[in-house]
Amino acid sequence: MKDQSKLVRIQAERSDNREHSVPLYLTSSFIFDNAEQGRALFAEEEQGNIYSRYSNPNTSEFIEKIRALEGAEAGLAFASGMAAVFASIAGLLSAGDHVVSCRSIFGSTHQLFTRLFPRWGITHTYVDASRPEDWEKAIRENTKMIFLETPSNPGLELIDLEWVGKLAKKHGLILNVDNCFATPYLQKPIHYGADIVSHSATKYMDGQGRVLGGILVGRQDLIDQLMFFIRHTGPAMSAFNAWTVSKSLETLGVRMDRHCSSALRIAEILEAHPEVESVRYPFLPSHPQYELAKKQMKHGGGIITFVIKGGYQRARRFLDSLEMTLLTSNLGDTRTIATHPASTTHSKLTPEERVAIAIEEGSIRISVGLEDVEDIIADLTGALEKSSIQAQGVK
Repeated sequence: MKDQSKLVRIQAERSDNREHSVPLYLTSSFIFDNAEQGRALFAEEEQGNIYSRYSNPNTSEFIEKIRALEGAEAGLAFASGMAAVFASIAGLLSAGDHVVSCRSIFGSTHQLFTRLFPRWGITHTYVDASRPEDWEKAIRENTKMIFLETPSNPGLELIDLEWVGKLAKKHGLILNVDNCFATPYLQKPIHYGADIVSHSATKYMDGQGRVLGGILVGRQDLIDQLMFFIRHTGPAMSAFNAWTVSKSLETLGVRMDRHCSSALRIAEILEAHPEVESVRYPFLPSHPQYELAKKQMKHGGGIITFVIKGGYQRARRFLDSLEMTLLTSNLGDTRTIATHPASTTHSKLTPEERVAIAIEEGSIRISVGLEDVEDIIADLTGALEKSSIQAQGVK
């Protein structure tokens, strides 16, 4: 069965009411048929729902869809993408362990590595995506995990998943991949050796800016360890959010095809625009890792990052000149969104740290929506022209 068919056809079991669409299971707990069943469920001799903090038919359906798409053995749902990322590290590592991570990661993940995990004795070493020769050098005796994003947020740097999968296997390390930007529809890290894969379901999986959610899928033994962690720390996804995202997944493939085709067209136009210094999009031939993108991704994704001439002040004028495009920190929406990473999502990084991951003062991240592509182009190019007139003194 092809991916789009899986997204539509995988559903939780129907109840006795024979419903066509899976209902919401808004319940905190589940009834035992008898005392023996209650004992057996808690003893894990019998599988079934006990309490919605542990599992729920709605979260189970959501997990099964992503597990099938990613080619994973098992999975767990979370209240947010960052809850999933945090659990994928904190739930598998201990004090004294070390992580090798690509430098280009989401701002909140950077805060985990630099401010929170050091409190518990978990250390890290950052390596550049563009310097694979440094990755093996960074591995220590106490290294337990390699963590990465590809494409990265927001620089759209890529990491060769096949190569890093072999590196992790060679050293017996857990390969942990944040696959949020690509989604399992465009890229399947487990195929290349990833042991665990995370997503913010808030982004493309919901796709309409409605609910929060996160998910981890991967090896059964790792998911079993993480089940203990989340059962006793409580980052559970709500049944309503799981139901919402699971219904949205039925159109993920259709939406991603449209996001990607529009994004490529827009990237080509921005690259030729005189007010734009540079454009990053994985399926542009000018992207330094274009061939790698074509190898491990189905399409280039729905995110474009470009640098506008004139730095921060020009970027502000550009954003304020947009008429249709929304200004928010979310992405993966049906509606086109513009973000200034240096002052928002990655503002907690030092200027030097931002430069190291290709975030400049004039960097703009565009999450391409599902509006008519001509309308998106008109809005972006119109804002470039308006901000150019206003920004003559800061060019």
